[in-house]
Amino acid sequence: MATTTFTVHTSLSPSEVLSVITDFGPDRARWWPNVDEAHFKLHDQGPDWAEVTEGTGLGWERERYSWDAATGTVTIDTLDSNLWAPGSGWRYDLVGAGDGTDLRVTLTRVPGSLKGRLIAALIPVAGARALGKQFQTVLRRAESR
Repeated sequence: MATTTFTVHTSLSPSEVLSVITDFGPDRARWWPNVDEAHFKLHDQGPDWAEVTEGTGLGWERERYSWDAATGTVTIDTLDSNLWAPGSGWRYDLVGAGDGTDLRVTLTRVPGSLKGRLIAALIPVAGARALGKQFQTVLRRAESR
């Protein structure tokens, strides 16, 4: 199992960050660099959850997003994937920080394939930096909307 954590700061409010994370509309693939249109499908959605498949040609996963606006938490559990086994997922904590929000991210990956094991080996070394940059890109785009 591989785990990494990182924090990204944005001038967006916690509710605005939650809206960015939980927007499963047709533009999702345009906003998130690790999602392409061919590997994005919203299966079902309720007021505080969604089940989606997202990813790229390299890797995809079917996930269950659950969120609680009052506590500022989002959890994403992997249901199926070509890379990751059950027990994999993400946790986002949206913490108000004076002029915006600190988005605290925890990623846990349980490899479910050879390719998953190879990628998981890189997560402790480069995961926080690479993923932190991706999240910064998404949040900067949202700030300029």
